Amino acid sequence: MPMEMNQITPRVRARKLAAAFTLLCGLAAPTLAQAQSVFLCVNANGQRELTDTYRAGCKTIDVPGTIAAPAPRKAVGSTRAANAPAATPPSFPSVNSAQQKARDADRREILNDELRAEQQRLAELRAEYKNGEPDRLGNERNYAKYQARVAQLSEAINRSLANVDALNRELAGIK
Repeated sequence: MPMEMNQITPRVRARKLAAAFTLLCGLAAPTLAQAQSVFLCVNANGQRELTDTYRAGCKTIDVPGTIAAPAPRKAVGSTRAANAPAATPPSFPSVNSAQQKARDADRREILNDELRAEQQRLAELRAEYKNGEPDRLGNERNYAKYQARVAQLSEAINRSLANVDALNRELAGIK
């Protein structure tokens, strides 16, 4: 039976796809290899070394068959001293010291209220926990339910202790 021109067998299609894939891989490989840069660096002892990572004072070397990548840029603001604070833009809102002190006092009061509430909750949890032996409730006929409640109380006490510590740290950080 004669085959029509438009009909492609699976074998022919597979060969064409393999050829296209091979062609694409062949074109991509030199491009990937060309993107690599080589740098010549001189170390503290005066010895020259070649590397593929840029360091300060290194020079880019032209290697046949490669395209030199541009030298890395310095970070913006690298000329400024490392410890110097960033300049505040003139349009940035500012607060006078009296207003800031009032805000700090409000914050301290709120944190103290939270600390008192957390300490009260911790005292209630400890009273209910009774050193790991709380009273059994009526719906805890099954010992596993009792143990689960004891574990939950223990976790709640640990969480409350962590909250108290965090609130104390916050209060210590207020000016």
